[in-house]
Amino acid sequence: MNKPTIAISIGDLSGVGIELAFNSHKEISKLCKPVYCINEEMLAQAATLLNAAIPDDFTIAPIDGYFDIKVAKVNAQSGKYAYDSFMKAIELCQTQQAEAVVTLPIHKEAWMMAGLEYKGHTDLMRKYFDKDAIMMLGTPDMFVALFTEHVPLKEVASAIEHNRLKQFFLDLHNSIKKEKIAVLGLNPHAGDNGVLGDEEQIITKAINSANEAIGFEQFVGPIVPDVAFAPYFRKNYNYFVAMYHDQGLAPLKALYFDESVNISLNLPIIRTSVDHGTAFDIAYKNQANNLSYLNAVKSAIKLIKNS
Repeated sequence: MNKPTIAISIGDLSGVGIELAFNSHKEISKLCKPVYCINEEMLAQAATLLNAAIPDDFTIAPIDGYFDIKVAKVNAQSGKYAYDSFMKAIELCQTQQAEAVVTLPIHKEAWMMAGLEYKGHTDLMRKYFDKDAIMMLGTPDMFVALFTEHVPLKEVASAIEHNRLKQFFLDLHNSIKKEKIAVLGLNPHAGDNGVLGDEEQIITKAINSANEAIGFEQFVGPIVPDVAFAPYFRKNYNYFVAMYHDQGLAPLKALYFDESVNISLNLPIIRTSVDHGTAFDIAYKNQANNLSYLNAVKSAIKLIKNS
């Protein structure tokens, strides 16, 4: 079977992304044909800073732009370049020059400094494709889909609305057809039947409506959040829905920090990503762990085969 072509969005050049691309290239090339969205000038500058040789088979999809890389410093130029790299990767998929996008880490503040309106990759794709992209993170042992993502905690409760939550479940079902999915409640003790909050009544109604539309009981809950990731539940469920960012990602990263990946669902393209940031504290020191990056590529290949 021919190896798939995967567009690699290079991320923020002030951080560890380009180091991961260099140091993982030999291993990644055994799995796929990577195409790195970066131009020769920026590639050469990064290689010099890393004291690394550019591999002979390092295929690039050039994008415009040149600036002096500011190692471990948030800046607008690296933010804009990371955005341009990502848009080039999307273009390669849309023009069928690549079968998936794998993204290296960006810095959200750098995007803001560059005047970009997006809070990150998922937010950009949601608006670009006019689709309700779903952010799911994890490993084959445990995946967590987020109902709300990068929103202030005080806004989460008001976001739990029946029709929106039901549609989220139906969209998630379209990507995960058969597996049971545990849905967390919002409140401590999942509300204790209204004693500690009534959002669970909305969640229950949305679960029941979605399961009726699907035709079987795929979504189960709401589960008490503080026990949802205990060994008993994880023996029975591989997939979870968290109502907000830290509710799902704190336990995931406690268990699988180095290896988890970020997968975007409900989109016309396949996109996976590392599940970590730019790691400025170790940028350009050749200390970055590449396990999440390797798993992101492997996840993209699996999704390509299953599409």
